Amino acid sequence: MAREANQKLKLLVLQKLLLSETDEAHGLSAAEIIRRLAAEGISVNRKILYQDFEELRTFGMDIISEKKGRNVYYYVGARDFELPELKLLVDSVQSSKFITEKKSKELIGKLEGLVSRYEAKQLHRQVIISGRVKSMNESIYYNVDKIQSAIGEDKSIRFKYFQWNIRKEPVLRHDGAWYRVSPWALAWDDENYYLIGFDLADRKIKHYRVDKMLKIAVLEEKREGKEEFEKKNSPKYSQKLFAMFGGEPGRVSLEASADLAGVFIDRFGKDIIMVPVGEDRFRLNVEVEISDHFLGWIIALGPSVTITGPENVKERMKTIAANLAAQYLQEETDGKTDL
Repeated sequence: MAREANQKLKLLVLQKLLLSETDEAHGLSAAEIIRRLAAEGISVNRKILYQDFEELRTFGMDIISEKKGRNVYYYVGARDFELPELKLLVDSVQSSKFITEKKSKELIGKLEGLVSRYEAKQLHRQVIISGRVKSMNESIYYNVDKIQSAIGEDKSIRFKYFQWNIRKEPVLRHDGAWYRVSPWALAWDDENYYLIGFDLADRKIKHYRVDKMLKIAVLEEKREGKEEFEKKNSPKYSQKLFAMFGGEPGRVSLEASADLAGVFIDRFGKDIIMVPVGEDRFRLNVEVEISDHFLGWIIALGPSVTITGPENVKERMKTIAANLAAQYLQEETDGKTDL
């Protein structure tokens, strides 16, 4: 009876054998395939095997035959994913900060199942990225799925939100109160996943780190805030945000050295207008959400970039610079006093 059951699964077993054991560099002869099937309790002769190949080809499987010497070898050619594509996906999973180590291994294991066992060895890649810290929240994988489900069903959600304290413990924000939000989109910025949603209490669009969301539940309430989201939902909007922190929207004028042109093109796109100033500098205007994170980004670019307007933004930058200078000068003074 068992052999009869195995015989009924012949095409499936043959398909699995070809997918896992063959590729362009590793083929199996008809004799080897018949022997492998026999080990699974499936009897087949060459004539039937060739018919099986044709059935699998009709089904869409790319079975290639190649003669080497006296023998003909069979292998799977084109697959849903090419090996270079899977290497790219594996690298993305390994280097992704928001996917935990455990989930990374699980995902990569599944990706390896899409190629032969020989090519799977090439997916055992070690991507070295300086300073990379993997997420500690295992539930993020399922949080994303729940949020996507809520968006698809046009429903609002509720969740708890936490932050880390200095003892590396999660502490619930708002004294553990529920956040009620209409989810509109998920954004991946600075290697973190963010929910972009309409906060039902504050009545405005906000951003939430998905890995800091707990106990997500889909509500029966329909989503709100569509108009507010559509005002911000554009490719230009993400360019204006820095570290997904909002601020006052505005236009900022800058002057920078020519060698930083690529930095601004990478950030704001090729549509920005850069006006040459002499041989080695240029001016430009950028539309941004003016926040401390934006100003911090400017500071990180060093003295090669200067904010030239408007005045209130220049004053804000001066205040930040003065406070930083005072902080470190005070530390220097305190050090001398201790001596």
